[in-house]
Amino acid sequence: MPTRPTMSALCALATRRCAFRTVPAMLGLAALLAFAGPQGTMISKASAQATAGAPAAGTFSPEQKSAIEGIVKEYLLAHPELFLEIQRILEAKLEAEQAEKMKAALKDVADGLYRDPNAPVAGNPKGDVTVVEFFDYNCGYCKRGLGDLVKLVESDKNVKVVFRELPILSKGSDEAARAALAARKQGKYWEFHRAMLDFKGQANEASALKIAEKLGLDIAKLKTDMAADEAKAEIAKVREIAQKLGINGTPHFLVGDRSIPGAPENLFEQLASDVGEIRKAGCQVC
Repeated sequence: MPTRPTMSALCALATRRCAFRTVPAMLGLAALLAFAGPQGTMISKASAQATAGAPAAGTFSPEQKSAIEGIVKEYLLAHPELFLEIQRILEAKLEAEQAEKMKAALKDVADGLYRDPNAPVAGNPKGDVTVVEFFDYNCGYCKRGLGDLVKLVESDKNVKVVFRELPILSKGSDEAARAALAARKQGKYWEFHRAMLDFKGQANEASALKIAEKLGLDIAKLKTDMAADEAKAEIAKVREIAQKLGINGTPHFLVGDRSIPGAPENLFEQLASDVGEIRKAGCQVC
């Protein structure tokens, strides 16, 4: 008879892959399913015997525990699709909870998020719908999503895009973010932003200065503005807003009070659809 997995083994499985983060919940539900079928009937005589005479406090004898474990294992082996189904349900539940928390938090940070006069902007500064992107210049998915965002700006002349620098991947990310904010002071943020995300190498101070030079920026002024407290304070402020919203990865898009984490393959379609719906219904926070 094979030995049962230890708790440490289960923990190892739980941390190995995202799908196994719900092992305890899966086993709990599987146990319930093992005891009762769709109509609440007992699956087998073994389950009835395992629970017969159980103490009121809900504890089980070693024999009963062994029988229960056997039933659970047998059921899971016969229905492995339960793992995927439970994972899907749990993820949907967590996403819905996070969305509700974010909507509540948006009301508290709305001014700093949507109407900050110092925030870099592309598109129509007076647009009727605001799209916000949290990003990192070393984020591969941010680079992939750039084309869809450019397409949105060029196809919808009434969209305002607000960029929030969230350099979380490296020291170079922070350097590039400060360079972008400095480029804004010379009226070249959008051009610098696109060139920086199009750049194939590591984003850092050296690559940022090379790109700035190609764009004709005043490098001496750029370096001064990069080192200024204003740039550091802006990044710190954005990090605080992201923390309040529960955003801990890039890219993350907000269309009004709607959230798009990551850069899905159909990013442009999602952005355009959300913009259209917010435009019809109106935005309560932006």
